[in-house]
Amino acid sequence: MQRYLLVMSGAGLGGALRYWLSNVIYTYLPTTLPYGTLAVNVLGSFIIGLIMFYFDANALINQEFRIFLTVGFCGGLTTFSTFSFETFNLLKENEIFFAIFNIFLNLFITIFVVFLAYIISKQIIR
Repeated sequence: MQRYLLVMSGAGLGGALRYWLSNVIYTYLPTTLPYGTLAVNVLGSFIIGLIMFYFDANALINQEFRIFLTVGFCGGLTTFSTFSFETFNLLKENEIFFAIFNIFLNLFITIFVVFLAYIISKQIIR
């Protein structure tokens, strides 16, 4: 039961950060592309990479805190379901270029920042 409460509280914090950050992004960038979703997916992917490749791999956090941060916080922060819905809407509105561009950015940049977190974590370990 304790782990469910950890996930729930982490997801609440991650979701609140997602909502806030998306709103901040859209005050500066146009809504023609879901930049807010891209930003939280990139940030969440980087954070989960650091947690797993550095903090967890070096036993700097216990299992409960890892669950709080990864399943809870990062799960609440990242928005793959929202990404899918927004991409579908772009396709539905015949915005094929923006849909494909959105898919490309979300998939490749998030994979890249997980790799970046891995590289950074390996440099810190030295």
